[in-house]
Amino acid sequence: MTSPKPLAIDVTGVTKRFGGRTVVEDITLEVQQGEIYGFLGPNGSGKTTFLRMLCGLLTPDAGRGTCLGYDLRTQAAEIKQHVGYMTQRFSYYEDLSLEENLDFVARIYGIPDRRAAVNRSLAQLGLTTRRQQLAGVLSGGWKQRLALAACLIHQPELLLLDEPTAGVDPKARREFWEELHRLASEGLTVLITTHYMDEAERCHSLAYIAYGRLLTRGTLGEVIAHAGLTTWMVSGPDLAALAAALRGVPGVEHVVAFGNTLHLSGRDPVRLEAALAPWRRPPYRWQPIEPGLEDVFISLMGTARDNA
Repeated sequence: MTSPKPLAIDVTGVTKRFGGRTVVEDITLEVQQGEIYGFLGPNGSGKTTFLRMLCGLLTPDAGRGTCLGYDLRTQAAEIKQHVGYMTQRFSYYEDLSLEENLDFVARIYGIPDRRAAVNRSLAQLGLTTRRQQLAGVLSGGWKQRLALAACLIHQPELLLLDEPTAGVDPKARREFWEELHRLASEGLTVLITTHYMDEAERCHSLAYIAYGRLLTRGTLGEVIAHAGLTTWMVSGPDLAALAAALRGVPGVEHVVAFGNTLHLSGRDPVRLEAALAPWRRPPYRWQPIEPGLEDVFISLMGTARDNA
């Protein structure tokens, strides 16, 4: 029997408040070494605040835990030396070259032989031929590569990535994820926030947070199974009218357009089928389907309570 991998992140009951508002509430999470862990949720759900506590930029108001074995409350300085944190916004100097930006980051970390470290990071992310290019003229995908190179220059054991592929084209996103899986295969742990369901499906494990509360976690299959959803797909004419007629009908919890079809979901399969029965006739074509990750997350959002 294979023994479990060591935990890179191990936190219990972590809570953070700003003024009278609880932004992160009682989150417990375990992330194994070498795992790519997807941290999902709507805007304003507390994802970024949670990441900032993990990397030592914020101190929890309650709860306890470790990041790479270092205590969140008392060893923030040590955590910062071993974690790479990529923020939502591009945060490097646009009037400096790629090489100069990386050299600046290497200085911050006090890396010996900075030239070798910069060359290594440039080569690792395919940036060598662009080393003299100004960061400000890069496209979104190349800025993303530079940001990742900067996160990796001090050879961290954990990457915290906050929506790193927002606004990046599909090809660059795919290349980015191929690099993440290569790094994970070498033992690097990744905690990544994303709104893209296809990216979430590339993660080894997932957690979903809404309004500061952790609603579910596990592998992709476990998260979908735990939701307990039954989903039907329907195609046919004037689906907008059908959606309007079925929204709010007892048993139908969610009606969502997917291209030329609708997905209709509920947690009680008997009530759902009874609600749909009057409409299951031509010109509509119905079939039961396995709920997808997006179906599950839309359902979870419907159960969450706003903490604004």
